[in-house]
Amino acid sequence: MLRSSFLTALLLICGLHAAEKRRVIEPPELAPKPGAPAPMYSPGILIDGTLYIAGQIGADVKTNEIPAEFEAEVKTCLDRVGYVLKAAGMTFEDVVSVQVYLTDMDLFPRMNAVYATVFKAPRPARTTVGVTKLASPKAHMEITVTARK
Repeated sequence: MLRSSFLTALLLICGLHAAEKRRVIEPPELAPKPGAPAPMYSPGILIDGTLYIAGQIGADVKTNEIPAEFEAEVKTCLDRVGYVLKAAGMTFEDVVSVQVYLTDMDLFPRMNAVYATVFKAPRPARTTVGVTKLASPKAHMEITVTARK
C-alpha cells in the first residue's frame, strides 16, 4: 500500500513537472509596430520558474533610436529588461545572472554607475565582455538576463 501511494505521488509530481511548458514573454512595450515584421526572437522565455531574457539594447521603445548620451542608452536598455521582467511577474530583485556586452570597454565605469542604480546589493552574478560590434550598428551595449522567482 505504501509503495503504491509513493509511486502514485511520484508519477503525479513527474506529470506536473512534465506539464510545465515554456511560455513566451512578450511585453506590450516591446511589441512590433503595426505592420512591422515580428522579430526573429522572443523577448523572454519562462520555463520551470526561470526567465531567460533576450539581449536588449538601449533603443527607445517609441522611436527605436539609440540615445546620444551613453548613460541614457544604459538606462533605456535596463528599462527594456524591466518590461520583460514585469510581464513575467518578476522584478530586478529576481535577477540571478547578467551578461553585459560593450563595444568599448572604456565605457565600463559609466555603465556600472547606471547599473548600480537598478541592481541593489546583493547584486546578481555578472559577466561583462568587450565586443567589436553589435547587431544594431549604433548600439554601444547589450544586456541579457536570467531571473528566477
